[in-house]
Amino acid sequence: MAKNRYIGEYPVIGIRPTIDGRRGPLKVRESLEEQTMAMAQAAKKLFEENIQYSNGEPVKVVIADTTIGRVAEAAACADKFRRAGVDITLTVTPCWCYGSETMDMDPQTIKGVWGFNGTERPGAVYLASVLASHAQKGLPAFGIYGHDVQNLDEVANIPADVQEKLLRFGRAAVAVATMRGKSYLQIGSICMGIGGSIIDPDFIEGYLGMRVESVDEVEIIRRMSEGIYNEEEVKKAHAWILANCKEGWDKNPDFVKASDEKKAEQWEFLAKMYCIIKDLMNGNPDLPEGREEEMVGHNAIAAGFQGQRQWTDFYPNCDLPEALLNSTFDHNGAREPYILATENDVLNGLGMLFIKLLTNRAAMFSDVRTYWSAEATKRAAGYEISGKALENGGFIHLINSGATALDACGECVDENGEHVMKKWWEVTDADIRKMCDATTWPAADNGYFRGGGFSSSFTTRAEMPVTMIRLNLVKGLGPVMQIAEGWTVQIPDDVTKTLMMRTDPTWPCTWFAPRCDGQNGPFKDAYHVMNNWGANHGAIGYGHIGADLITLCSMLRIPVCMHNVPTEDIFRPAAWNAFGMDKEGADYRACAAYGPLYKKY
Repeated sequence: MAKNRYIGEYPVIGIRPTIDGRRGPLKVRESLEEQTMAMAQAAKKLFEENIQYSNGEPVKVVIADTTIGRVAEAAACADKFRRAGVDITLTVTPCWCYGSETMDMDPQTIKGVWGFNGTERPGAVYLASVLASHAQKGLPAFGIYGHDVQNLDEVANIPADVQEKLLRFGRAAVAVATMRGKSYLQIGSICMGIGGSIIDPDFIEGYLGMRVESVDEVEIIRRMSEGIYNEEEVKKAHAWILANCKEGWDKNPDFVKASDEKKAEQWEFLAKMYCIIKDLMNGNPDLPEGREEEMVGHNAIAAGFQGQRQWTDFYPNCDLPEALLNSTFDHNGAREPYILATENDVLNGLGMLFIKLLTNRAAMFSDVRTYWSAEATKRAAGYEISGKALENGGFIHLINSGATALDACGECVDENGEHVMKKWWEVTDADIRKMCDATTWPAADNGYFRGGGFSSSFTTRAEMPVTMIRLNLVKGLGPVMQIAEGWTVQIPDDVTKTLMMRTDPTWPCTWFAPRCDGQNGPFKDAYHVMNNWGANHGAIGYGHIGADLITLCSMLRIPVCMHNVPTEDIFRPAAWNAFGMDKEGADYRACAAYGPLYKKY
């Protein structure tokens, strides 16, 4: 797959096969060696075949050299794992073991324990015992226990419910560990007073283990003026943009319209801007000689661009670089998407990052703009809504001028003909062609962007499962997460046109119906979802991934304040059960008790 874009190795999963340490004439330990190692090998195979790093490579998994029956073997395993770069451990056993002697005591690792549900040996008893030890020592661990009893010779046959929990744990843990040590790069600063663009380094350092890097937007102009970019790449990007990004209509009145010559200059400017932002994030060894300092980049796993107003009043807007960077392709073909948040909304950018790391797909950035009821839609457009929109009490308009990935147009299909946003390594040249053909680039609205530029414009013409999330910071409380699973909905083009003409028809348009239950609360209907949303922006990812996000947030100690994930799918560390029977309240109390993963906030 692709080269690792970031400095530092990807996180490794270490599997710890624990065993009953008793030997003696009945050879208790010896009788369990084969089954215990078989569990470890089965878990390794499951992880390697189903979890990938962001560059597409299978996750790396190592197993302790021996089973772990006493503390000396636990220490040997810990030593091996330190040398192997293990950030995540899964302890597996089919039998009773000595809990505190065999458990993972490293406070820095993310921990899970799988106890086999069998009757011959008490794997479940060890699981309960060692989870109690983890709780007592302040080391949260995820407990995994199958619903149905299996025979001892079935330890390598992982039941579906156990697979689901193992993979949920693995995906979330790899995402959490991947962020550690990386940077969020803000290009510019606070944008139009938007709270999400008021960056909080203490939060990013304490909860995510990341650092904040900051450069002024003028750095882009300096690099353009002094030729600090790869000339060949800029030419290639510029040619590709001209061939694939179709210029759309210009809504501006004649007295502020840019000339054709001026627009041609802007296309070239944006190609340079695209390449320079990419260089700022992750460096570029092919910059001109003498520019070694600029070659190294900022090791940014996510970034944001301020834009409005100081930049966009004078220079072309960043809509094209934002949209293309967030997509799964560019002038070099399919590639790992970047994360670049419009208006430097770092909190939305981090939500996009969570989505990308969990799914390896592009993430959308949108305004949560307008709620449309059945009555309002009928009155405005003469259209009676149906399907998911009607079932969930209306729909929400997701729209933004810039950073919506082109993948969100919904033109790609899988092997079953279902419309999807694909994992980036599954994107074909034909898919790229479809996404480009579905998108036009109208001239930027001069009322917003006096400096010109072009905004992406498409309509999501497919029903796809999606999840909208928002990370918020609350004074006195800290970070909280909102999650709304639902679907993109398709309405007739003429209805879309009528509704879009009431806002900005030059921007990308997605209609979203969150899954609602009709009960009192934030998910009574789509109106209540929007009315309870914590900010003006949302990050949206393909698939119903709320359960994975809840697991990820529990690892980061970020409570989830609003979600519509089925109760049976919620998977948090076992110690959360000690904080009460109401799952959301227990989540808040546990997160407060354990505190941020890396340092006090």
